[in-house]
Amino acid sequence: MQRKLRLRNREDFSRIYRNGKSFANSQFVVYWSRQLQADPLRLGVSASKKIGNAVVRNRMRRLVKEIVRGQKDRITGQLDLIVIVRKPAVGLELKELEKSMLHVLKRAGLLKTPR
Repeated sequence: MQRKLRLRNREDFSRIYRNGKSFANSQFVVYWSRQLQADPLRLGVSASKKIGNAVVRNRMRRLVKEIVRGQKDRITGQLDLIVIVRKPAVGLELKELEKSMLHVLKRAGLLKTPR
């Protein structure tokens, strides 16, 4: 993800947690909020110490960013999106993580409909 497309401020995370909507499956929790300045979308990834040490957490953050970057054109625009990684996601391969991420985004209604 490009630097300008990342959520980094505590205020942004707090605003989305408070005012946004959420959906979850066993691997991910997704919080989102519509924002006009988020073009096409801004992403924040959260991985707590519960899922592993720093190496594991950073790897999961990189994988989630890569999945969202690859699927960016399928995700509806003008979103602030926070993805929280859960413990069951740690043991999965990239394809399984991508499938799970698309599942949670589809159930949340954040994927564009194919034409």
